[in-house]
Amino acid sequence: MSTLSAARLVPVVVLDDAADADALAAALVAGGLPVAEVTFRTSAALDSIRAMSARGDILVGAGTVLSVGQVDQAVAAGASYIVSPGLSRAVVERCQELGVLALPGAVTATEIQAALELGLTTVKFFPAGTSGGAPAISALSAPFGGLRFVPTGGVGPTNLGAYLALPAVTAVGGSWMCPRDLVTAGQFDRITTLTAGAVALARSLTTP
Repeated sequence: MSTLSAARLVPVVVLDDAADADALAAALVAGGLPVAEVTFRTSAALDSIRAMSARGDILVGAGTVLSVGQVDQAVAAGASYIVSPGLSRAVVERCQELGVLALPGAVTATEIQAALELGLTTVKFFPAGTSGGAPAISALSAPFGGLRFVPTGGVGPTNLGAYLALPAVTAVGGSWMCPRDLVTAGQFDRITTLTAGAVALARSLTTP
């Protein structure tokens, strides 16, 4: 969590071919963002996590994790944290058993209370754009003062500042610095440029 908090940005990655994983990781690191969430949306996810985590210079997590079985597979492949679109007690408890960070999705007061009951201190706010955005997080942080959020979904350069301005936001997830089409096309230099731009923007928005 300290690494995610320091980065402030979490690239959400979709890889269709694990052969692109190492080059993508290199592009993110070169752009100043040694963090990635590799989503379980394609069959290449596990091999991609394995390839990226083997580098040793990037913190790799697994996203779109829906089951205990996927938790086991992701951790075995080298994932250091697990991200889910919703809150599953079974998934969270398995993460806790394995000693890896769990970031389940929670956007309502009821879901947040369930997360707190599981001992969590940070949740993914997803999909942020259609769940009230920064104003919703601000409102929820009032009764849940100790909770931190990682908003993802509908976040980009134009609204990044609204999220990073909130004390309750630890980091923001997004894919604008590593769009799927650029990965598929092998345009990793452009991804490095976009990543460096995203890092610079985040820094400018959080530096007094």
